[in-house]
Amino acid sequence: MSTLAPPPSRPVRSTRPRSTARGEGQAKHASDYAELSRRIKAAGLLERRYAPYVLRMSLLLVALAAGVAAMVVLGQSWWQLAVAVYFGALFAQFGFLAHDGAHRQVFASGKRNEWFSRVVANMFVGLGYGWWMHKHTKHHGNPNTVGRDNDLDPNIVVFTEQDAERRSTGLLGVVLRRQGWLLLPAMTLTGLDLHVKTMRMLLGRGPVPHRGAELALILIRLIGFPTLLVLSAGPVIGLVALLVQLLAFGFMMGGAFAPNHIGMPTIAHDQKVDYLRRQVLTSRNITGGPAVDFLMGGLNHQVEHHLFPSMPSANLRAARRIIRDYCAELGVPYLERPLVPAMADVIRSVHRLGVRHADPFDCPAAAALRLA
Repeated sequence: MSTLAPPPSRPVRSTRPRSTARGEGQAKHASDYAELSRRIKAAGLLERRYAPYVLRMSLLLVALAAGVAAMVVLGQSWWQLAVAVYFGALFAQFGFLAHDGAHRQVFASGKRNEWFSRVVANMFVGLGYGWWMHKHTKHHGNPNTVGRDNDLDPNIVVFTEQDAERRSTGLLGVVLRRQGWLLLPAMTLTGLDLHVKTMRMLLGRGPVPHRGAELALILIRLIGFPTLLVLSAGPVIGLVALLVQLLAFGFMMGGAFAPNHIGMPTIAHDQKVDYLRRQVLTSRNITGGPAVDFLMGGLNHQVEHHLFPSMPSANLRAARRIIRDYCAELGVPYLERPLVPAMADVIRSVHRLGVRHADPFDCPAAAALRLA
């Protein structure tokens, strides 16, 4: 998402010998993905998986009903803050489900996937399907590509050398040099950023397919939920709980996306990289078993998801073994890290980018210490 999206530190380098003729190398790289695709299809991993999605949606609806019941029963109690954190995590889970539908993982029909994702994203998450699809499609086609991946756009934190250079002086320079420390707090604003950009799109003059339907659905979430919360908990506790919910939701969403690409190689705007290597070299998997799968909505299998976006998330773990072994055959680096070390890598990468562009009049000793 905008405050937390894929940035990185080093350019992609070829994993093929330089002596390979250009045309021959490109043809070989294309056949590399074709062979991987053949293996994945032979394993049946691209087939629809309806049962896991029926179960997942049913559990989320039950969890939503339980949360609303708890909110009403607690009334004007500060325990509403715990319920707010619960709702933040729950809305993030609905977001992951909408993400799967947008990638056509749920139904065989493209239209059914589209409307499923539109309803879930707008009504349960407060995220505009049309706005998100435009942004996310560009990211999948050009991950970590400067000038092509909107997830590299600067916000509180910047992710590219060019943007860091532009912010190297004045007040922006002060923020830049401390952006490693600001990354985690900035993640809590991800939810607010999503809501604001969605409403800006829906209320703007640009073309939006099914604008009326999206606007009606999103108002249920962005007006209905706060109203119910304030009526249940009272204005003071209700507004504080609403803020906690928004920050928890942002942190959950940001935490699921940040480790996937930040600190991984960037690709120059005009650099030619074949599809398989473009997706693998710019993505980082997060290990940790079923608990992490649930916490991150399957997005911890980022390499597999980027190579096969329409693969049902329930199949990603099985695909991991095939893809990891195949990358080893090709000599293509395949990176996976536990969640905490991965987040440490992310923070370190963002911090070093900021410090490298310290004001030339900054104290050299202090800059050296920050880089350490």
